[in-house]
Amino acid sequence: MFSSLRVRNYRLFFTGQVISNVGTWMQRIAQDWLVFTLSGNNPVALGIAVAFQFTPTLLLSLWAGVLADRVDKRRLLMIIQAANCVQAVLLGALDLAGVAQLWQVYLLCMLLGVTSAMEVPTRQSFVAEMVGRDQVANAVALNSSIFNMARIAGPAIAGFAITWVGTGWLFMANAVSTIAVITGVALMDPAKLFRGPAVPRAKGQLVEGLRYVRRRSDLITVMVLVFFVSTFGITYFTSLPIVAANVFHTQADGYGLLSTLVAVGTFTGALASARRGIRSRPRVRLLLLSGALLGLFEFITAFMPSYLAFGIGLIPLGFATITFLNTANTLVQTSVSPEMRGRVMGLYVLVLIGGNPIGGPMTGWMADAFGGRSPFYIGGALSLIAAVVCAVVLVRRGGVSLPKRRFSSGLRVLQR
Repeated sequence: MFSSLRVRNYRLFFTGQVISNVGTWMQRIAQDWLVFTLSGNNPVALGIAVAFQFTPTLLLSLWAGVLADRVDKRRLLMIIQAANCVQAVLLGALDLAGVAQLWQVYLLCMLLGVTSAMEVPTRQSFVAEMVGRDQVANAVALNSSIFNMARIAGPAIAGFAITWVGTGWLFMANAVSTIAVITGVALMDPAKLFRGPAVPRAKGQLVEGLRYVRRRSDLITVMVLVFFVSTFGITYFTSLPIVAANVFHTQADGYGLLSTLVAVGTFTGALASARRGIRSRPRVRLLLLSGALLGLFEFITAFMPSYLAFGIGLIPLGFATITFLNTANTLVQTSVSPEMRGRVMGLYVLVLIGGNPIGGPMTGWMADAFGGRSPFYIGGALSLIAAVVCAVVLVRRGGVSLPKRRFSSGLRVLQR
């Protein structure tokens, strides 16, 4: 389950991520609660903040993928993390000084969105350079496990810390935590990285990456399903503070507990993915099944009558969510040429996160118009439909084209 940790460079990265991700989730909870408080518990304002944070992905992620193929990913990650530290310090200083206004938070959300648009494709494609192709599936799953371990610890800490010290100190804590990532990446041995061939600067590289994906029916299937599920289904993270405050009438600690229960499921799912990653390569069938179950569990959870029942329903939802995301990520990373990995991951991040400027405001509008539960049952239904439609399309095509195999194995992702 932990085989990729034998690689020293990855251990350094892993350790830094453990610390930093806790700070990241503390900031996310604090940021959502700050927006919710400054806006007078307005769910539309929360959706707008999400849109500001993820709009830069629409504009920059493809270009960031090209940049990741051209430059030293290790150095680029350190620069990005330093920018994240500055953003957290600015937001914390405004909050602690008591002068934070909603427009300022929106502006800093956009700054965070810019660095995230650059960081995600770079980090995702850097995983293969740290551990090599054979360990990618295991390393991706372990990345998810620490991300979701932080999702357990971060919201739990943040929910109670907000009631004790306010949101400002949580932003400062996140700023400090980014130093762990910078330190870990700086201590890596560049000579032991599994780097692909250098991609020289040239015209048309972005278009070249898009054409590469267009020729791959397996990648197109993954991208389409990820777009619909992430845009309409996984936006339930944005709905949690709305449900906590407006449906069950709890405070910040109640929101933190709901986020932690989601993380219990995602952490368990990440460990299961790590174990699968050392035994077999991911299959498109697992992607379709986990996407369908995500939609089904989200739809069912929407109608849970009590706070406790709703929270318990979030656990299998979290398990299905992380299984879906890990499978999609690993399918993409293990099936592309090394010189194309940054550009393909840039497109993957675009379809994964780029729908949030749509999904965020839509979630806030639905919650305001139809009640706090509506983003869950509408998003769940759309995710389930998308998974079923993609499955039907694959069945009619006889599975993924190339290599020529019988249907049961033809749904395996292509290995290039």
